[in-house]
Amino acid sequence: MATIAVSDAPSIAALGRIARFRYDALRRRLLAFADVAAVLCAASLTIAITHHPTQALRVVLFLPFWIVIAKFCGMYDNDHRTLRPLSVDELPRVVLWALLGSALLTVANVVLKAPAFPAAGRIVLWSSMIAFAVMFRAGARAIWRVTTPPERVVVVGDGELAEAVKRKFHLFPDMHVDLIAEHLAIDPADLRRGYVAAFEDASRIVVASETLGEDLLVELLAYCRLHQIKLSVVPPARGMFGTAVELGHVADLPVIQYHTWDISRTSLLGKRMLDVVVSTVALVVLTPVMLLIALAIRVGERGPVLFRQVRAGTGGRPFTMLKFRTMSVDAENRLDEVVDFETLVHPAFKIEDDPRVTRVGRFLRRWSLDELPQLVNVMRGEMSLVGPRPEQLDLVERYEPEHRFRLIVKPGVTGPMQVYGRGALSFQERLAVERDYVENFSLARDLRLLGLTIAAVCRRWGAY
Repeated sequence: MATIAVSDAPSIAALGRIARFRYDALRRRLLAFADVAAVLCAASLTIAITHHPTQALRVVLFLPFWIVIAKFCGMYDNDHRTLRPLSVDELPRVVLWALLGSALLTVANVVLKAPAFPAAGRIVLWSSMIAFAVMFRAGARAIWRVTTPPERVVVVGDGELAEAVKRKFHLFPDMHVDLIAEHLAIDPADLRRGYVAAFEDASRIVVASETLGEDLLVELLAYCRLHQIKLSVVPPARGMFGTAVELGHVADLPVIQYHTWDISRTSLLGKRMLDVVVSTVALVVLTPVMLLIALAIRVGERGPVLFRQVRAGTGGRPFTMLKFRTMSVDAENRLDEVVDFETLVHPAFKIEDDPRVTRVGRFLRRWSLDELPQLVNVMRGEMSLVGPRPEQLDLVERYEPEHRFRLIVKPGVTGPMQVYGRGALSFQERLAVERDYVENFSLARDLRLLGLTIAAVCRRWGAY
């Protein structure tokens, strides 16, 4: 790995970098416009439903305060800090924004002795504002990605850690980055001289080195502050940080908190309640869609509508998983045509161009509609909405001891594999994201993964 040569720093590089930072200002403005649109749409919807135009118009007059509250909640300053800002991750901030805004509006009504906002109106306003804000802010980010050049990234480091960073760039195009240099080794002395040629056009430096030293990190921080370059660091001890729940502080001492205890009964009860409520509502709402799918399968090819297969559930206990049939009727008998279990390197397989898949089945897989019958498995308690994907019994029998953590929790209709790359993930990448989910379970994470599932299905990355 070669060290990059340096020379005297030309000031034009810094000027260009300042110009590139205007794209962050544009993103903040687009997000602010999205919030304004959310307030206006929520007020209009409230008028249409409650027929109280006076109170709803007060919401519009309160518009400047909504933007100030959003700024206070950090809704405009977080995107440029992270490599992959997601609208679903800011949902807690949006909820807080709606709550604070509604509370201040109520106080203003009391102070001004204005008529009280009806309870139904407050509920409609609050819930619709959250929904519109998440939707419009996602749209604002999409517009920003289309209208601005990608962030120019330099990866400092080599080996598996640097390759893992590059892999994430490939898996998630919405990160909106352009890798302009990689496999770099930087000497702290070069940074102290004030200019590194490889960093001239960079908007962000990502450090992914197994040998990262404190002296290099200190110099990088100073260099990036001086030249206004964003800095991201992947911890060199990846396993050390992979299961960390959070980074806390005792005064100036950083402390990594690990989740090494069992999931509480209340959390499991909450997960089960979420499963029952959501699956019940989904089955009722999606019944017409499921009937149309069943009809399309029967018309496309004679045979059963549903595919039943024994899979491994919690603790490896077998259960019958349901799916809409996407393959030919004799698919099970033809399995040896496409995969030889004895030659599998890992106990998993995914076939991109499986000849057994029907024309209707290919469409269902692309949009993940074949998974809908698994809502029945969720109702039965055999599966959960979110969790590791249920695997075939003969593959589970080939698991090494370090693979069996997947069986600690119920398998899920969706899960980390489905939102972080689906079929494009390698076996080790799949294990990594599923281990992170199992060891850091929370209801908030389940809700986040459900939200990410919608985006993953719409984008269809890795779906086959």
